[in-house]
Amino acid sequence: MGSIASAVGGITGGPGRGRGGGTVVIVGAGPVGMVLALDLAHLGVYSVLVERDDGPVWYPKGNTHNARTMEHYRRLGLADQIRGVGLPVNHATDVAYFTSLAGHELQRLPMPSTSEKLAAEHAVTDQVPEPLHRANQMYVERVLFDKVNSTPEISCLFGWEYTGHQDAGDGVVVRIAPVESGAERTLHAAFLVGCDGPRSLVRRTLGLSYQGEDAREQGFFSGLTRSSYLRIPKLLARVVRRPAWQYWILRPGAVSNFITLDGDGEFLFHAVQGLAADDDAVRRLVVECVGAPVEVEVLDSREWISGRALVCRALRCGPGVALRRRRAPLHPDRWVRHEHRHRRRGQPGLETGRLGARLGRSAFVGHVPNRAPALGVRNTRAALNLARDVRDIPLGPVMDAESSAGERARRTAAQVLTGFGEEFASLGIQLGARYDDSPVVVDDGTDPPPEQPARYLPSATPGGRAPHVWLPDGSSLFDAFGSGFTLLRLSGDRGGELDQAAALRGLPLRIVDVPGSAARDLYERDLALIRPDQHVAWRGNTLPSDPDGLLDTVTGGAARGSVRRGADACP
Repeated sequence: MGSIASAVGGITGGPGRGRGGGTVVIVGAGPVGMVLALDLAHLGVYSVLVERDDGPVWYPKGNTHNARTMEHYRRLGLADQIRGVGLPVNHATDVAYFTSLAGHELQRLPMPSTSEKLAAEHAVTDQVPEPLHRANQMYVERVLFDKVNSTPEISCLFGWEYTGHQDAGDGVVVRIAPVESGAERTLHAAFLVGCDGPRSLVRRTLGLSYQGEDAREQGFFSGLTRSSYLRIPKLLARVVRRPAWQYWILRPGAVSNFITLDGDGEFLFHAVQGLAADDDAVRRLVVECVGAPVEVEVLDSREWISGRALVCRALRCGPGVALRRRRAPLHPDRWVRHEHRHRRRGQPGLETGRLGARLGRSAFVGHVPNRAPALGVRNTRAALNLARDVRDIPLGPVMDAESSAGERARRTAAQVLTGFGEEFASLGIQLGARYDDSPVVVDDGTDPPPEQPARYLPSATPGGRAPHVWLPDGSSLFDAFGSGFTLLRLSGDRGGELDQAAALRGLPLRIVDVPGSAARDLYERDLALIRPDQHVAWRGNTLPSDPDGLLDTVTGGAARGSVRRGADACP
């Protein structure tokens, strides 16, 4: 872990430090902040992580890393490590509904385990090289924490907090102070990024507000919710007759939920608002939901607000913030990420907070409004639409009764529950994010396929995720992409002019020849230029007559003249 001295020493050189042409100060070392630092290191850019806590918080949070997030972990060489934590790969991932764990099973949504998905035969054009993985965020953060602390391009200042910043003209001066005690220090860097959560001080300092819906009361996971981190030894062996990943307990007037964390004895337990805060009350409720006497250890309990669908507005930059040439602080919304606060079942959560702008070795790639709030709004709305209200299920007092009335009540509830599968079928949301209106994407006049939340339709129309194919040697096409731009040659041997233009400006570009007709049929063109984030920037059968102009567009150079330097409003 880097010290304050090494961090300061690593960035006082200001712009020009390292291969990336500038150092980035990242406030907040949650999963988004740590992945951003690793992403920048992948491009040869130095960064400093500033985090209030001494390390990852050991408390369960998000439980799913979707297929697109796993692709990013794969790109950083971390997918296997991530799959090594959380729910074991051979553990059942079913979602099951009960009157109590020892009582009647009402319905089950069967889903393949990770090992089954990985072992399944796939077509050449299969679009999921990395299936989603059920691993709680607290486990994954430990993997990321170890990685950032062993990456030379990253200095880690844990136990320090951001207190403010000033635009220094050719960079930014960031003020930080130790959380416990000590004098305030300053870091001089090229850029500042706010990844400091829903109450982001960086966001508030820039005067940015949220837009969207705040905790509407529409279901179980909305409003004030209490979660508890539990250890229940022998539960799976003694009570649960058929393992699952999620266990829903549906009782009149009370709904609760167990999520298996480690496939053994650790669980995250959610209850509706009103649950007493003391551990004894938690234990009593858990025993009621289990329906049998069990030993319950409450490791921690917390309250949080669910049902929020908020994204940060990208309407203006804060005081003193200018774009591009003055190398001012990165706008935490337009430049790098969405500040998002949507917490619902089925949500595309961590993926919404991904890197939206990149520092190349000598060019700032995609710095214009590439990741507009519309994408965050898309994801939050999808999370709300996919969420079903379990409190609308008809739950009568005879649900557990061994009688004809009880049997009828259970059949009625089971019929309603059959429609809940869509909540967990969201591949179109996971892989279908697009940047069609981005000025760093070259529109070729074709329309992308209509979005379907449960189904992903691959399309090489510029702006979308690059369609995936498996190569003849069994490797993924994504593994062949470079850390910068990649030119796919799907037919012929053209592209040398673009390689020369990129070399002259120091822009990393890799040319990849893709054999076979399957890829050519997917991309529908002979050439396709892929951005560092694996989205299609341009495609065509021949290169434009001005290859340098193409690179200027896809790196944001063509839009630089329209940026109002020093203006309060961002275009």
